[in-house]
Amino acid sequence: MQATNVVILAAGNGSRMKSDLPKVLHQVAGRAMVDWVVAAVAPLKPNKILTVTGVGAKQVQDHLAGKSDFVVQEQQLGTGHAVLQTKQALADNEGATLILSGDTPLFTTETLQALWDEHARTKNAVTVLTAFAENPTGYGRIVRGEDEMVLKIVEEKDASVTERRIQEINTGVYIFDNQLLFEALSQVGNDNVQAEYYLPDTLDILREMGQQIGAYQTMDFSESMGVNDRVALAAANKIMRTRINRGHMQNGVELIDPDNTYIDAGVQIGKDTVIEGNVTLKGKTVIGQDNVLTAGTRIEDSTIGDENVITSSHLEEALVENQTTIGPYAHLRPLAEIKDRAHLGNFVEVKKATVGLGSKVGHLSYVGNATLGADVNVGAGTIFVNYDGVNKFDTTVGDRVFIGSNTKIIAPVTLADESITAAGSTITDDVDFHQMGIARSRQTNKDDFWDRMPHKKG
Repeated sequence: MQATNVVILAAGNGSRMKSDLPKVLHQVAGRAMVDWVVAAVAPLKPNKILTVTGVGAKQVQDHLAGKSDFVVQEQQLGTGHAVLQTKQALADNEGATLILSGDTPLFTTETLQALWDEHARTKNAVTVLTAFAENPTGYGRIVRGEDEMVLKIVEEKDASVTERRIQEINTGVYIFDNQLLFEALSQVGNDNVQAEYYLPDTLDILREMGQQIGAYQTMDFSESMGVNDRVALAAANKIMRTRINRGHMQNGVELIDPDNTYIDAGVQIGKDTVIEGNVTLKGKTVIGQDNVLTAGTRIEDSTIGDENVITSSHLEEALVENQTTIGPYAHLRPLAEIKDRAHLGNFVEVKKATVGLGSKVGHLSYVGNATLGADVNVGAGTIFVNYDGVNKFDTTVGDRVFIGSNTKIIAPVTLADESITAAGSTITDDVDFHQMGIARSRQTNKDDFWDRMPHKKG
């Protein structure tokens, strides 16, 4: 049996983030925090996921469209008030409701499943997820009775000296009997400094009703981290990336410096790929086997085959096949496609272009809006001039073409198989099979040039 409902609290202002973006949409390892929460609860197969939105409601709802239903908390009057906004949708339901915050991205499905199992086993009115904290400062403490049932959750500012020594803390995650939840919420008051309605106050109400209050303690305190500012966001990113990196290493990927390797969730990497420190892999990137990625490489939304060496380069929305060498300091922009055994050297930029099988673009060149065939050699300083200020134009280069250094190819133009361009040429017309294109001014040497210089030496 699984939780009947899930309520995600995502209405807060998040003022400490100092951002125009709703807090729950800030990213941890390439995903919005609330996405991590939804991903953790989805395997529990709830009947309904209901997200309480408030500040930035439209942005959050647009982001989670198709993954959750929504209610709006027009005024932020506390966690109890936020859950109360779900009454119309949930109050008549049988079963249980899991409640957690949208700014807690580190909870795992395994922990939430264990909480649910404990709730089902004990038949509590509510089961609180707790954690053991070496330093519990700032957290609400769990006070248990002799029978290990929860007597109360006491906030630090209200705790006695003895209670402050308690190291079991409240994570803010609960599973309630659904109908008892709303019965208790109807009795929660706001007689406190903030004049807000607090969800933990329901525990005292349920106890007074004779209901059983339980707790399940997870030993991984890091899961309970809520993100309220940029400092906590950085800490959450570090924890999540450590998890991600550990998973890749366990699957056969070699990370030379995992503490300084930044891999987003969802990136796929094949075994025996070696990744040096200061490498960033983002988005929907897929990397095959036996690759080497050296320090400084950044790859976004790209597909990399097998046995490639990518040295200190930046790839975005690119496709690299197998056994290529790229870099250092190459830049592959969207729709760059690099075929098997091709080579891109230092300071080469490729955009919306194909570099064919075994072709070489050695250094200091730009290849844009072009299709290069097999075994093409592109000399240093070659520029594919693809833009006239209004429109982009394409260039086609056949197989086994030799492009001399410092050639400028003014698109649209076609270089046929086994053609050549002379170094320093500006090519504006097609070059046919076995032809050489030469387009440069004739050299003139002046015999008495030095003698006419005003600053000549005596």
